[in-house]
Amino acid sequence: MTVSEERSLFVPDGLAGERVDAAMARMFGLSRTRAADLIAQGLVSVDGGSVGKSDRVLPGVLVEVSIPREVDALAVVPEVVEGIKVIHDDESIVVIDKPVGVAVHPSPGWSGPTVVGHLAGAGFRIATSGAPERQGIVQRLDVGTSGVMVIAKSERAYSVLKDAFRHRTVEKTYHALVQGHPDPLEGTVDAPIGRHPKADYKFAVMADGRASVTHYETLEAHRFASLLEIHLETGRTHQIRVHMSALKHPCVGDLTYGADPALARRVGLERQWLHAVQLGFEHPASGEQVSYESTYPDDLAEALETIRDAV
Repeated sequence: MTVSEERSLFVPDGLAGERVDAAMARMFGLSRTRAADLIAQGLVSVDGGSVGKSDRVLPGVLVEVSIPREVDALAVVPEVVEGIKVIHDDESIVVIDKPVGVAVHPSPGWSGPTVVGHLAGAGFRIATSGAPERQGIVQRLDVGTSGVMVIAKSERAYSVLKDAFRHRTVEKTYHALVQGHPDPLEGTVDAPIGRHPKADYKFAVMADGRASVTHYETLEAHRFASLLEIHLETGRTHQIRVHMSALKHPCVGDLTYGADPALARRVGLERQWLHAVQLGFEHPASGEQVSYESTYPDDLAEALETIRDAV
């Protein structure tokens, strides 16, 4: 990721008559080669006008330069994110309600807000285990998926929770509004998932993919869509979205996986109708079974009401 630093200085009398690139080198602490390159890219102006590297400067003119600099795309930027709610906090864990549009941790190509950035900005100290950009992270939710998730604050909690997710002892419950009516009304999708062969931002049911198991049950059936409760055995990227799409019942609003754009517009959705409603696990410190819940955010609640009212 590239950002630019904007700098400006007036040319001192002692540099009057120098070439612009030479004057810039002295004024801004750049090499002449770097200064000449910035001029060639059109990133330098003198008194608001364009300039060539061999042009001469007059005393008192304003030299402005935009200096691009590379920023580590995986660096955690502390930033309090509006909409993230803390459901529970103790010495071992913090449980949050993640809104849509927030990534769990930094990644290449993502420049928006993150959960780890919010926790850093809000003063939370989380476990240092894991890769630098996702320390303390034991599970993930898609940027476009909202709901409850847990982050480890202690090293022991990280180890215990990682192990719990790995051995599938964590109870992960989602609600999804899908197009049409799955037949049967409840069942299990046991289909391996791998990266899509033609679109690297998507996933698909693939014979050589990783084992993926999704259990679903119909809670409500309406004219255009059904509300499902979903329990995951595995935690593959986009698992629910891929499995529902494979059943020909994609999540309402999930245009990436084949949802009807007309229905998405009708219910006012710009993302998939998918929400992590409940998370249950053995507390890593006390050993007690705990459970945390999240209610539907406004956009999903309003879309569901529209579906319920459809005639």
